[in-house]
Parts: sequence; structure tokens; C-alpha cells
Amino acid sequence: MTHLGNHVPLPRRWPLGLTAGVAVVLTVFVARALSPGFVDAQLSGFQLPDRVQDTLTLAISVIIESVPFVFLGILLSAVVQVWLPPGVLARHLPHNPILRRASISLLGMFFPVCECGNVPLARGFMVGGFTVSESITFLLAAPILNPITIITTHQAFGWDGHILVARLVGGFLIANVVGWLFSKHPDPQSLLTTRFAAACAVGSTSGHDHEHARESRFGRTTEIFIRETSVIMPALFIGSAVAALTQVFVPRSVLLALGSNPVWSVLAMMALAFIVAVCSNVDAFFVLSFGSTFLPGGIVAFLVFGALIDVKMLALMRTTFTSRTLVHITVVVGLMSAALGLLVNYAA
Repeated sequence: MTHLGNHVPLPRRWPLGLTAGVAVVLTVFVARALSPGFVDAQLSGFQLPDRVQDTLTLAISVIIESVPFVFLGILLSAVVQVWLPPGVLARHLPHNPILRRASISLLGMFFPVCECGNVPLARGFMVGGFTVSESITFLLAAPILNPITIITTHQAFGWDGHILVARLVGGFLIANVVGWLFSKHPDPQSLLTTRFAAACAVGSTSGHDHEHARESRFGRTTEIFIRETSVIMPALFIGSAVAALTQVFVPRSVLLALGSNPVWSVLAMMALAFIVAVCSNVDAFFVLSFGSTFLPGGIVAFLVFGALIDVKMLALMRTTFTSRTLVHITVVVGLMSAALGLLVNYAA
């Protein structure tokens, strides 16, 4: 297990970020419901500008789509930290680093949440004894290598163009290559934010402190759930807003015009995946409508890159990793996703 800092107790703080995020969402809903344009547009003549209305609609739809999986991931994270014996998952994995990370890649089969929920789950694994590189491997592999994503991708594309196989193999390889690269880092603690590194230190201590054995597990679960929610939810709100703004102000016609070019189709679909930030459990149905416009390699690049990196995902990951770390992850994932898409186009 990687030691992630000194044992520094975390002060209890009121979740101001969560409170502010919830207040913003409620304000939007209330303003929308009470506006004269919503109640009686005919009488008042008031109407929100189209772009503002589209931005609100897209942002709220992304939040509504993501929140159930985020809460599921936070709940599973609390279960991993409180209810499982300390280090039980780590002890039952292979000792060989390559085989160990390969096994971790498949844990998503047992924790079928999308990329949003995998962030708090990966945080829980790290507190519970996973190294930073192992947690990154899980974080990148689980959105693709889970039963819900596999089923929906098969329902959308079947075996046509080998899109399903390319997505599964590509997701597995990219996650393990990135995990291997970060396993060579001389100072894993520097990859994490200061606040989360301190949380890992506290979590690793509490797992071995017998004085906490009598503490209510339900109380600790609730405390972790509230703490993780206060960190993750504001990031989700920000990421959803950025995704909505980008979708509204970036003309999609530019992307569609590039769909028939073997190289530009891959890059355009990766850009689209980064912008729209669709949940990995349902993105196959979203991109299905582009199947007649874009080459298979572009579709594969969308399904792989978008499941691992998008504006919403980066906002969530920033709660755990430094900006420098996220730049490195994005560059490697982007290059490998593009190479995979070009390979599929060449083979097709």
C-alpha cells in the first residue's frame, strides 16, 4: 500500500460547496417555474433567449442523468471504506503488478456504475489500500468494462464493424497503459490534491485503530456519504454547466462536415465526446445516430475517449487529482483513443 502523507486529522466543515450547488439548482428550477414566460407566455410575452433555455435544459438533463450513478458510487465508496475489512480487496488480488492492475480493470463488472459514480468509488478504493496507479486503472477501465455498458453497446451496434470488441479491448489497454505509466512515478502523493491526500492518511489510520471499532458503522457511512457528496456534487454541477455551454455555442455542423475523412472523423468524434459528456452507460445510443455519417473508427474513438475523459469527468476528477496529473492522463488517453480509431478505420 502506498503511504499518502502524514496522519493529519481533517477538521469537520459544513459542506458549503454542496449547499451552494443545491441552492443554484433550486434557484434555477424556482425561477423557471415562477417566470411569467413559463406560467403564461401569451399574457406576459416574456421568454428566455433560446441559447439560455437550451443551456439550462442541457445542463439539467446531464445532472439528472448523472446524479443516480453519482449517489450509487458514493454509497459503494462508503461501503468499501466502512463495511469491508481493511485491505480485503487488495489482499485477494495478484501480487504481480501487471496482473494486479489487469484484475483491477475488471472490477467494474462487479460495480456497474458509470464514470461519474466511479470517481467516488475510486477514492474509496484509494483510502482502502489501493495505490494511486491502481485506482487510476480502475477509474479508467470501469466505465467501459461493466455489464451495463457492454449490454447497451451490443444493443446499439451488435457485432457490426467490431465496434463492441474495439471498445472493450481499447478501454482495457488504455487503462492498463496509463496505470503502468503512473506506477513508475517516484512520488505518487504529488499526483493527488492536498486535501484528498490528507483524507487518505486519515482513512488508512482509522482502519487499523481499535478505538474506532465500536463506532457506529452507520454513523461513519453517513459521515463519508455527506463528505463525498459535498466534494463531488459541486464538481458535477460545474462540469454539467460547462458541457451545456460548449454544446450550445460550438456549431455541431462543423463536426458533421468532417465525418467522412478517416483522420478528421476520429478527431471530430473525440471532440464531440468531450463536449456532450454523455454517460457511458447510454452513450452508445446517442452516437448511434451518427453511424451513417461517421466512419467506424470515429464511433469507436467517441465510445472510448468519451467514457474516460470529458468536461464533466475532468471536473469530478479534479476533486482527487492535481491539474498537472489530469493533463497527463488526458494526453495519453487522447493519443491512444485516436490511434485506436485510426486503426479501426484502416482495418475497415
